[in-house]
Amino acid sequence: MSNFTKSSSFNRRALSSLAIESPRNSSSSVFTSPIGSAFASPRSQNFGGSPRPSTNRLKEISYLFQVLIIAGTIVSFLVIIAGGYLYVVPSLGQTFLGYNGALEFNSSVAGDRECDIFDGNWVVDDNYPLYNASECPFVEKGFNCLGNGREHDEYLKWRWKPKHCTVPRFEVRDVLERLRGKRIVFVGDSMSRTQWESLICMLMTGLEDKRSVYEVNGNNITKRIRFLGVRFSSFNFTVEFYRSVFLVQPGRLRWHAPKRVKSTLKLDVLDVINHEWSSADFLIFNTGQWWVPGKLFETGCYFQVGNSLRLGMSIPAAYRVALETWASWIENTIDPNKTRVLFRTFEPSHWSDHRSCNVTKYPAPDTEGRDKSIFSEMIKEVVKNMTIPVSILDVTSMSAFRSDGHVGLWSDNPLVPDCSHWCLPGVPDIWNEILLFFLFRQQVKT
Repeated sequence: MSNFTKSSSFNRRALSSLAIESPRNSSSSVFTSPIGSAFASPRSQNFGGSPRPSTNRLKEISYLFQVLIIAGTIVSFLVIIAGGYLYVVPSLGQTFLGYNGALEFNSSVAGDRECDIFDGNWVVDDNYPLYNASECPFVEKGFNCLGNGREHDEYLKWRWKPKHCTVPRFEVRDVLERLRGKRIVFVGDSMSRTQWESLICMLMTGLEDKRSVYEVNGNNITKRIRFLGVRFSSFNFTVEFYRSVFLVQPGRLRWHAPKRVKSTLKLDVLDVINHEWSSADFLIFNTGQWWVPGKLFETGCYFQVGNSLRLGMSIPAAYRVALETWASWIENTIDPNKTRVLFRTFEPSHWSDHRSCNVTKYPAPDTEGRDKSIFSEMIKEVVKNMTIPVSILDVTSMSAFRSDGHVGLWSDNPLVPDCSHWCLPGVPDIWNEILLFFLFRQQVKT
């Protein structure tokens, strides 16, 4: 998707002028049935001696009656069987309707291929936002842009509309029921934490007793804490976040290393807290924002494989090795009958060439190349070669248009502009709607 299609919804009058085209009315046509002609009244018999219907004619009429009776019996039998099957197995109906009847699956399939839900446009929708950040205790203050003084709220009104299918509307009670007894785990960097916060706030809108939702260790939401878990006690499920910005394990400084080396990143060893993830029902990974020179080489952090220090290894090459390590762990640890695995691709930032941050009022008309990421392409390549099923949440291209959705100067530290992180509510809510689509579609198919 290279170009952004401006919605006519920029002009609210234009919105009101749009009309939904109804199906074309088909004109009635005259149909002359051969059966009808067989039942045409014979000419009035006069007493002068008109011939009676032949024996063959009577046999033809009898035969047509028998065909009609047999056909009607078969059709009635099939209708009864189909209705009973849908009643006994309601999940079959969900297979065609999606969760909560919101998704029309026939519009999500082109031929025999599933629709690409990530190929679409942003359109204005006044049903958004899905929650108020000031009323959700799990939103970091730095992400509550409206609460931090952002005046324009147009960035809250955008919905993702795929070109050939539909993202189901968020029905919170239905989602809460489907998550009952489950364990949802996010693993990654601060972008993963933002998505985690977003999902919790979305789910809390369906609860009258907000006190039934709490962090399991009584912790406040902070940037550096390694684990955060929020329990929805009324539905017996948890939504958890594990901070693992590289997914692989940071190493200790080796005494004989060059002076510029202050620490290492062990590319062939997964983060030591990985044992906490494996029992999740839904496991969502991301990594990318920390794979930059400013977070690595400029801080003295270099790559290590085995006992070998790889001073000349590039960041993309190291990222690929780390992904292979993650993939190997998935293959050897995860039970696909228990755990659904997803990987969210790289989320683009909108810094200018001179590292300035200019948050726009509306989505950008063009991605300016931000819809492509070498990290996202590597994720797809690695996942393609895995035997354990992994769903890719390919948010790179769709998020590339959203130069209006970043924190900018409306954070808890307005002196430091931010064109990487996202306001809440905002773009991460749409990621979560797509995430739920993937999870629930899998439920009805299994």
